Amino acid sequence: MIAIVDYNMGNLASVQNAFSSLGKDTVVESDPSKFKQYNKLILPGVGAFGDAMEHLRERNMLDALREYAKSGKPMLGICLGMQLLFESSDEFGDHEGLGIIKGKVRAFDTSNFSESLKVPHMGWNRMFTKAHPLFENLDDAHYLYFVHTYHVICDNEADIIGRTNYGYEFTSAVAHDNVMGIQPHPEKSHTNGLKILENFINL
Repeated sequence: MIAIVDYNMGNLASVQNAFSSLGKDTVVESDPSKFKQYNKLILPGVGAFGDAMEHLRERNMLDALREYAKSGKPMLGICLGMQLLFESSDEFGDHEGLGIIKGKVRAFDTSNFSESLKVPHMGWNRMFTKAHPLFENLDDAHYLYFVHTYHVICDNEADIIGRTNYGYEFTSAVAHDNVMGIQPHPEKSHTNGLKILENFINL
């Protein structure tokens, strides 16, 4: 069974509906003591990094998520959920993350952007991927839907499995052992996004 973490910072219904369209039931779970009973875990997220970490802290989810990451069972962060996997973010202050993957979260550096590029980075863009089970049967450059102003800077090259260009190249997908993250929204990305979720189901 797959659980979607409910900490009041994610578009849970659309994520759950995407899995339902693939014939897979999910549970929206707000009790951190139950995380360990699930085979797979989804950490979604929409909003600001600091607010999200505070919500997780208030719900006693921080240690439960870190322990799940150590379990060897697949875990997927989506959009802000991916960013939370990292060590820190400077979004509206200096905030500590889950620290599951080494690196930090920073705003797009727009100093050399052309006038046609705006932030947030919103809309369809290509993700160039390395071979990984999450991208099984997808082209190594496929379009997905993005909405974000901040992006991760990953310390370890080996953890980067996807990159996207928006003014410059940034990391858009990561994997460290059983823990994965993708910056775009698969639940909004039609066929390609659903394929990523299907591949996650099959891990």
